[in-house]
Amino acid sequence: MTETPPVLYQVTGAVATITFNRPDRMNALDTATKDALLDALRAAGADDGVRAVVLTGTGRAFCVGQDLREHAENLLAGGDISTTVREHYNPITLAIATMAKPVIAALNGVAAGAGAAFAFACDLRIAADTAAFNLAFAGVALSADSGGSWTLPQLVGRAKALELLLQPETIPAAKAAELGLVTAIVPAADLAEHVAALAAKLAAGPTVSYASLKESVGFAASHSLAETLEFEDAMQARCGQTGDHLEAVQAFLAKRPPRFNGK
Repeated sequence: MTETPPVLYQVTGAVATITFNRPDRMNALDTATKDALLDALRAAGADDGVRAVVLTGTGRAFCVGQDLREHAENLLAGGDISTTVREHYNPITLAIATMAKPVIAALNGVAAGAGAAFAFACDLRIAADTAAFNLAFAGVALSADSGGSWTLPQLVGRAKALELLLQPETIPAAKAAELGLVTAIVPAADLAEHVAALAAKLAAGPTVSYASLKESVGFAASHSLAETLEFEDAMQARCGQTGDHLEAVQAFLAKRPPRFNGK
């Protein structure tokens, strides 16, 4: 009997969909899932035909973070949690955040711990009205990982980030929207269709421009204004040489919509 893969990878047109596929475990992250997730993200990043990526889950959860059953076994056997942080969580977060194309988190259910942090690393977060977040790290006496201590303050500010981390509780979709954690909320039944339309729109956009915008925002978060201005200059020079920019100018002069090819 063929074993069900813990992560599904599908490319439709120019959109890659990566799906957590352990619904019986609420898509908890065991080693096999983390390995498969990183492989899928790297495949999407390396495929020039992919111009937008969707990260989502099956069943009731988006991803509830570390599989505590496996973690307990490893800990009792003398394992070190920092190993999986270095080997899995850090490269997964960087693969999402530095992807040279837009990444959408389609939050079909609860996102907790590292699962929430992965969603925060995405560029856009579309939540079903049944979705929720939980910054669960303190609940199991751990610190934040997967970039949560960096991305969360970027979204909600330092004070609110500390409040959510120090007092972890379930944050329903509506509250998450008030805090700025999600881009939009849609009825659960409409999530897949809504995200597919958004991903298709982004996949038809100026991919190099999107990548440059992502890099610029990330750079600005940890650099001075003067340094950021220099970086913006470099990004603008890169985009100004693309076929998509020339197409945009020609479309403007011809008074027609541009047709981008991502180059």
